Amino acid sequence: MTHKILIVDDNQAVLDALSLLLEIHDFSVVTATNPFDALQIVRYQRIELVIQDMNFTSDTTSGEEGKALFYELREINPHLPIILITAWTELATAIELVKAGAADYLPKPWDDAKLLVCIANLIELGSAKKIVATHNRHQQEREGTFKSADLAGLIFKSPAMERLVTMALQVAKSDISALITGPNGSGKECIAHIIQKNSPLVSQPFIKVNAGALPQELIEAELFGAEAGAYTGITKQRIGRFEAADGGTLFLDEIGNLPLSGQIKLLRVLQTGEFERLGSTQTRKVNVRVISATNENLLQAIQQGRFREDLYYRLNVIELNVPALSERQDDVLALISHFLPHRELTINTEQALQQYKWPGNVRELENACKRVAVLKPTGALTVDDFVLSSPVSSQQKAEPTKQEIEHAMRAHQGVIAKVAREFGLSRQALYRRLQKMGIDY
Repeated sequence: MTHKILIVDDNQAVLDALSLLLEIHDFSVVTATNPFDALQIVRYQRIELVIQDMNFTSDTTSGEEGKALFYELREINPHLPIILITAWTELATAIELVKAGAADYLPKPWDDAKLLVCIANLIELGSAKKIVATHNRHQQEREGTFKSADLAGLIFKSPAMERLVTMALQVAKSDISALITGPNGSGKECIAHIIQKNSPLVSQPFIKVNAGALPQELIEAELFGAEAGAYTGITKQRIGRFEAADGGTLFLDEIGNLPLSGQIKLLRVLQTGEFERLGSTQTRKVNVRVISATNENLLQAIQQGRFREDLYYRLNVIELNVPALSERQDDVLALISHFLPHRELTINTEQALQQYKWPGNVRELENACKRVAVLKPTGALTVDDFVLSSPVSSQQKAEPTKQEIEHAMRAHQGVIAKVAREFGLSRQALYRRLQKMGIDY
């Protein structure tokens, strides 16, 4: 992408020299010889940086014209980087404007190399600011979306989970069946609760059934109920889970483990809403919303003859996939902060825990935090304190030192993108370290 720079100067020789310098380095250049034209260009074109002189009238050296232009540009775009080209007589005014928000100033005659490094850094910083602004806007939208919602205690920060929760809240408004997929311990039941708590059925029954744990001989009785004497040991009438959930929601967990005989009976009630209690010939009718969950690959189970295809499509009107914790690293530290409030982790520990695969997902993380709380109730926490089930990669990159960052800044002439790439960091992560370590950039 070509970056567009506006140069404002009444001296055509200055415009030609700067234009040639910038165009050689692949910048798109627009020029103006007076403040009025400059303001029109900024209003109607996508300018990423302005280089402006301090005077535009012959025999003027006060810098007041440049000062006025600076503030007018700021009114149009408060975040527009501005480099002031100034003579020594206008130095005090230039410094005043830098304090007021100008990005930098360069004395005449300028140094080409220093100007190019300054432009590169300011454009990188501008891109970072745009990313931050976009993030803040999304954060505000997220907070607006989630503010009035009941999130059932779900802790998350990752974009993947934000999208999933947003989708769950949309699903909640309807009465369609939903299939929640994802590995064990990832939070499928929590998503089911979010759907229930934000649906029009929130005040109606919410009945949970672990379908895979039902004994095969008792599936029919558990789901649909039984009359007294229907089988050995039952001495009184029994209400089934569908009947108990009438008017509300039935959550069928581990649906992939339901045997075929149970799948046949389940399919009928999903299609018609009708069933008979075991030992009864009276047909009953219910209106139940079904949410199901599984860690199984049901399409593979269908191919292997272990799951009915017609039942799959009846359950899976819409699918909500909960990603494994290893696929949403941004959630790891948020969850640790929730499970271990006010505990300090070293930077290396944070990185290691984010890169760990967490085969047991959120459930494993929660258990690890509970162990830490008991075995090391005080002090900073290290990776070893978490007693993880598999070793953390020894190829973990060490946190760069202040000296290493300063050396890289000199080697790359202060170009932030190149320094960040050397350490495997994002630009924003590098900016945070520069600020924290007090390194001038």
